[in-house]
Amino acid sequence: MTTPYPLGPVMLDVEGLTLTPCEHEKINHPNTGAVILFSRNYQSPQQVTELTKQIRAARNGPILIAVDQEGGRVQRFREGFTRLPPASAYENSPELAEATGWLMATELLSVGVDFSFAPVLDIDCGVSQIIGDRSFSRDPGLTSKLASLFRKGMNTAGMAATGKHFPGHGAVAQDSHLTLPIDNRHLEALRAKDFLPFKQLIEEGLEGIMPAHVLYPNIDANPAGFSSFWIQQILRQELKFNGTVFSDDLSMMGAAFAGGYPERAQLAQQAGCDMLLVCNNPLAAEQVLESLPITQDSVREKRMMRMQGKLQLGLNYKVMEKWQQTSLLIKELSQQ
Repeated sequence: MTTPYPLGPVMLDVEGLTLTPCEHEKINHPNTGAVILFSRNYQSPQQVTELTKQIRAARNGPILIAVDQEGGRVQRFREGFTRLPPASAYENSPELAEATGWLMATELLSVGVDFSFAPVLDIDCGVSQIIGDRSFSRDPGLTSKLASLFRKGMNTAGMAATGKHFPGHGAVAQDSHLTLPIDNRHLEALRAKDFLPFKQLIEEGLEGIMPAHVLYPNIDANPAGFSSFWIQQILRQELKFNGTVFSDDLSMMGAAFAGGYPERAQLAQQAGCDMLLVCNNPLAAEQVLESLPITQDSVREKRMMRMQGKLQLGLNYKVMEKWQQTSLLIKELSQQ
């Protein structure tokens, strides 16, 4: 029997509802550590449960499975799942933030997904359409409170949380999927406002963080996700974050400044990213897998695994009863 591979540093995606032979090989590459699912990978709870089983069976060792299931505009699994409201909806219904975090996590864990990239910790400044109602509030204190409750609900279900997009994406109008946004604020302005939700959740034990593909030229020469200043000096040393740092997708135009895909991956890894996302470009994922050195197992990434003993596949009677009650409340909020 071969020795199981450790969790590698690359998160990749798959093309459809089932795995291809080529995807089996890529998932079992020593540098693979995770798979992110999208809407194209989802047809029904039964189908995606089978897909997550296929992904785990393809790997000689552990693997993480993730999805973006924030709610509102960013919810990959919809039919058969509770339709979640955007984060801004909890500003007037704070009592539902924790319940929704629990329900979102419960539904995902029941189909074999380890975690969602949530909550969004960006402060809405009224200029960013890409963030907008994905933010809990324009008020840093309220954002911190609501995001903390949402994460608490996730944790209660057995799911780790990932705050994004450090140090704050809400003050730029540009979309980093299409270009490299530039935020000309100085460090003290970010410390006084955008840092606050990240600081509070880090103090509470936040498990993961995703830096922004945003350049802050008055602070550092590299975008946050490629900056040792932002990741090592500010995030690790100043804010004392000891969880997993996920790069944002290296296929986005906000990452193109760094060169080809191997160069993007190398720069992000050198800056301090633990897990590198390469999505919607199978050839790029292959290039990154082959270009990186084989690394040892990381304790940080293991924190993102489902919390053992919290929830088994399938929902027992008590969980189902709570799920039904919570789902009704959230559906009412979504319709407001």
